[in-house]
Amino acid sequence: MKAIRIFTPDIELLGEISNYESLMFTRSWSGIGDLELRINRYKNYTETLQKGNVIVVGNDKHKAYIILHREIELDEAGKATENWLIKGLELKVVTGDRITLPPSHTAQDNKSASAEAVMKHYVNGNVINPVDGRRKIPQVLLAPNQNRGPLVNWQTRFKNLAGELAEISLVSGIGWSARVDYDLLKWVFDVSVGRDLTVNQNVHSPVIFSPHFDNVKNMHFVDSDLNYKNTAYIAGQGEGVERRVVELGQASGLARKELFVDARDVSEETDIEGQDPVPRPPQEIITDLMNRGEQKLAEMIQELFLEAQIMTPTKKVDIEKQTHFVTQFQLVESVKVTEKFASSFVYEIDYDLGDIVTIQDKDWGVTLGERITEFKEIYEPGGFSLEATFGNSRPTLISKIKQELAGMKTELTR
Repeated sequence: MKAIRIFTPDIELLGEISNYESLMFTRSWSGIGDLELRINRYKNYTETLQKGNVIVVGNDKHKAYIILHREIELDEAGKATENWLIKGLELKVVTGDRITLPPSHTAQDNKSASAEAVMKHYVNGNVINPVDGRRKIPQVLLAPNQNRGPLVNWQTRFKNLAGELAEISLVSGIGWSARVDYDLLKWVFDVSVGRDLTVNQNVHSPVIFSPHFDNVKNMHFVDSDLNYKNTAYIAGQGEGVERRVVELGQASGLARKELFVDARDVSEETDIEGQDPVPRPPQEIITDLMNRGEQKLAEMIQELFLEAQIMTPTKKVDIEKQTHFVTQFQLVESVKVTEKFASSFVYEIDYDLGDIVTIQDKDWGVTLGERITEFKEIYEPGGFSLEATFGNSRPTLISKIKQELAGMKTELTR
């Protein structure tokens, strides 16, 4: 099974384990992936599996998880079942321990730039170089800004930083992550831009997942409008008929799904330190309200996703050896089997998290060009399996609660 390495938060190696009972972890493009490890407590280096320590899977620096949970139980079978259950989350979860504090001279922390620049602006201001040194997380370092992603206009105030980064990711399409750096002994925060590997482009070799190609199985498809909204009425400051309200969205008839957004915290004035507040230009206020509406509608998008177990070789060389072997058979058999292997794609080489691929099931009438938003890797004594989510994954209970609370509570700022 694939080895895992255990480090201190400062990337000091504590041990390496490969004889665990099972390992399952998720990589998430816009959210935060998790890890679950089961191991008998009598095996070597289990004492290093302490909360706060970091687990890195193999040599993959981007597959790094911080341990946040440990539990164990003993039943009548004794030592044979005395197993630790270790749970962790991707390193980027530490951003969830910070809220977005605005500068002292303004009600909101506003940033208009590329999606990458906006995300790194908020990480820098709340994690790496905050005004209050107690908020700094010394282990975290920012990768250089390359201004990737579309232009984003964002404002935030007292929001969970991880939640804001997830929403910017959903709006912009770029992913965010944290990896370990063995030379710098740091956790490096960075963003990623996936490749278009669909059949509708000619830059990269297309990747198609389909039961007809024998490269996926156990498929689960969802196309739902249960939580979908496409039109927003965004209400700013003011009372009654004097309240500023803007509309976002052009849908009509049955296709129109309306949402109310309370954006009273969008200021009508600019705070200048040592001076009286200055009224903001109306168009600037309207732009901020429209941006807020776009953020909320991004949380209420259509649920269109497909989950499947991917049948894939783990190394290119395995395909070459197998292909060489099968071609020793008669010509007809050789052509048939070779075509089957030619349709196989190699994980993290031909496709990876964040790439947009084509998914097809002719029997279901489904052909999608969707982003790979999650991977789940499972390592057990019986072997390795890989599960993927294509498209907008099923909203979690936490995200639904967050949506409900966001609609009920808005801080009043004057």
